[in-house]
Order: sequence, then C-alpha cells, then structure tokens
Amino acid sequence: METEFSFSYKEPIVCTAIHNGHKVSREIEKNLAISEGERLREEDPNTAFFTEIASNRIVQYVSRFEYDINRIREKAFYLNPEDSWGLKTRKTLPDKEMIEKILQRYDLFYQNTEYYLKKMGESFKRFFVYDIHSYNHHRLGNDQPYDNPAQNPEIILGTSNMPEEWKPLVEEIKDELQSYDFMGRVLDVRINVKFPGGNFSRWIHQAFPQKVCCIALEFKKFFMDEWSGEFNPEIMNELQNALKSTKPLILSYLKKR
Repeated sequence: METEFSFSYKEPIVCTAIHNGHKVSREIEKNLAISEGERLREEDPNTAFFTEIASNRIVQYVSRFEYDINRIREKAFYLNPEDSWGLKTRKTLPDKEMIEKILQRYDLFYQNTEYYLKKMGESFKRFFVYDIHSYNHHRLGNDQPYDNPAQNPEIILGTSNMPEEWKPLVEEIKDELQSYDFMGRVLDVRINVKFPGGNFSRWIHQAFPQKVCCIALEFKKFFMDEWSGEFNPEIMNELQNALKSTKPLILSYLKKR
C-alpha cells in the first residue's frame, strides 16, 4: 500500500501523517547516497499512531526520499543537497523520465486527497485537519547535547496560509494542549516556531477556502531515540491522549461556524 485513505465521514475531523512512510522502490534505493538509518532520522516514523484519534485518516507509507508530498511538485523529488537539509541523497542524477514517472504518483496522491476532502465538505459545513509531523532535536550526534529547548518546543502548531477566521481556534487548541496534565507537567506548545507548515496545509487552504482549518502539527521527537529509532510507548500514548483531548473543543467550535 502506498497511501492509506480511511474515511468514515462520522466526524468533521481528519488526521494525516504524510511523512510517516519509510518504503522506497528498488529503483530509488539503489541510487540513494544515504543509509537507511540516515533516511529514517529525516522521516517522521510512527506518526501514523497519532492519527488514530480520528475516524478519518490519511497515512503515507512511501518515504519522502521517493517523493515529498509536503513540497510543491517542482521540489518534491530531492535532487541536490539544498533540497534535503544539506544531505547528498542521490549517487547520480536520475533521468527526467524516471522523475516524471514518480511525480505522477505525487499527482495521484493529491487527486485522491481532493476526492476524499470534497466528500468531507459535502458531509460537513466546516471540517478540521491535523497535518501531523515530527522533527529532530538531537542532530549533533548520539553522544552530543540536545538542541536548545528554548528554540525547540515539544509541540509546534503551524498556521501556513490559514484564513484569519481560524486563528482563535488555534489559540484554543494551544491552550488546551498546555492545560493537559502531561505526566505531571505542562507541555511546551508554541505557534509557528521553526515550522509554520508546508505545501500540504497550504494546498488544503487554497483548495477548500473558508471550508477547512488545517493545522500543521510538529511533535518534537522526544517520544523516541532519533539515533537508534527506539520509541517510548508511554510518552507516545500520552501525546496521543493530549492530542485527543483537543477534539471536543474542535467539534464545539465547528458546530458554531
């Protein structure tokens, strides 16, 4: 399976994990200049777990190193180091025909997503999308210090291209997440720090103006070891519960629109 589209249309909330994927085709894999471990560190592993709070879900199983849904089409296939955080990702530059073939799958993703979100729009006057990601905060090395927490919140809410009418809801969600009792403490939640959102959330707002609120949510990878790939189930469960705690206020807000 390349992408999972699972929709029940029972609630006006959709959760997506478009960078969850790790699969790459043999054609791509043999030309990758980075190791599987390096690739995994730059992906958003197991973010599909957080989408389980909703009955409407989109989960990607193909790696962003095959094609990146969160980029515009012209930048969705990494060619040069500047396309991928300074990493050399390809041993040799692929031919244009192969790249175009891969980008046709990128197009198909957006066509399918438009179909399902249109049906959401037919089912509900307004609806909400959580565009769920994760980000690194231990880039210097396994035996090196973590990145400065002052610049790396535990949860970032991105509002890229969002109509102003939805901004009060974003503030309410931030407050709800901060009020959640996270293992006896308060979560560090901020808006538009480092990651305001990528192409996917911008496309949703452009394709469905005034109809949908899409928040690009970034979990700092404190729920896992970035270098070993090992997850902490307790932290993951609590983060999922924290996210789930925002559903009642989202549903209440949408009901008033």
